[in-house]
Amino acid sequence: MERNALLTAGTVGVVVVALVAAAVVPGVVADPTDDGPVRPGPVDVAGVSIAAGQATGETVTLEIETRIDHRGNPTQNVSVLVRAVDAESGLLTTTQELDVGTLSKDGEVATTTNLTVPREGGYDIEVVLYSDDERVDQARKSVRGVSAIKPPYLRSTTSFTDSEALPPVSFAIAEAGEDRTTLDLTATLTNAGDDPAEDLSVLFVLRQAESNIVASRTTVDAGTIAAGRTETVDASASVPNDYNYYIDAVLLRDGVVIDTARGAANLNPTRTISVNQTREDVELRVEDFENGDGGDAPQRTDYERTETSSAAPGFGPIVAVVGLLVAVFATRRWSK
Repeated sequence: MERNALLTAGTVGVVVVALVAAAVVPGVVADPTDDGPVRPGPVDVAGVSIAAGQATGETVTLEIETRIDHRGNPTQNVSVLVRAVDAESGLLTTTQELDVGTLSKDGEVATTTNLTVPREGGYDIEVVLYSDDERVDQARKSVRGVSAIKPPYLRSTTSFTDSEALPPVSFAIAEAGEDRTTLDLTATLTNAGDDPAEDLSVLFVLRQAESNIVASRTTVDAGTIAAGRTETVDASASVPNDYNYYIDAVLLRDGVVIDTARGAANLNPTRTISVNQTREDVELRVEDFENGDGGDAPQRTDYERTETSSAAPGFGPIVAVVGLLVAVFATRRWSK
C-alpha cells in the first residue's frame, strides 16, 4: 500500500514539475503539429519575350516580359534583374531590377521590365531571378537589328519600288543641245498601307560620277498616293553634256527622309556607269535618243564619203605616161 502511494506521489510530482517548466520555460513542451520553419515554394523563369517599345532617333526601349512560375508555399522577396549586353563588344549596356514581392499562388506571374538602349546593332538580354537575394534561376535571349525599329516620324507605308519592270528611278532625254542636255526624271512610288499617303515630296539630286559635284537639284510634290497604288513622280533637270551622273531620289515627308533610291545617267559616249558596275568603251551618243519617241536623230556629216572622177579614158593618166616614155625610148633606139 505504501509502495502504491509512493508511485502515485512520484507520478503527480513529475506532472507538476512538467507543468511548472512549461509555464516558466516556453517551448519545453513541443507542439506535435509544429514541423519547424516553413520552406518557401520553388520559383523559376518560365519564359522571356521581347517587344519593341518607344523609339527615338538615337534610342529604343525594349519591353522585356519575364514569366515566373511558382509552386507550393508562399515565396517572399522575389526580384528580377534584367541586363542588356552589346552583342558585338560584349559590354554591359544597361541594367534594370524589378521587385516582385511575395508569390503565394500557384502558377505563372508576368512581369515587365523596360530597357532603353542605343538604336543600333543587337543585344543579348540576360534575366536573373532572385529569392531572398539568392539566385535561383536565369535565362538569356538575343535581339538583333535594333536599328530597324523606327521612331514615329520615320515610319511610312510608302517607298520606292524595287522591280526591274518598274525601276525606282529612270530618265529619258528630253532635249540635247551643244553644251547641255535636258533629262526627264521619273521616280516610282508604292503605298503598301491601308490609308492614303499624303504630304510626300521627292528630291532629285544629279551628281557627276567622277567628281561627285552636284550638277542639278530639284524637289517636286508627290501628291496623294492611294492605299495599295503605285504612282510616278516626274521632274526635269538640265546638266552639262559628256559626263556621267548618279541620280539620287530622296522621299521626304515634312522634311524627314523616308526612303532613298539611285539610278545612273550615262551621257559620256566613251564610258558608262551603273549603280552596281562600270563598263568601258561603250559607244553612245546622246543625240540618238534626243526625241525620245522614235523621231529622227540629227544627221552626222563628218563621216560623209567623197568621190573623185577622172576624164582620162581606159587605164587612166598613169598608163598614158608610161606609154609615152616607152615610145620615146623606142624612137631613140631606132635613130641610132
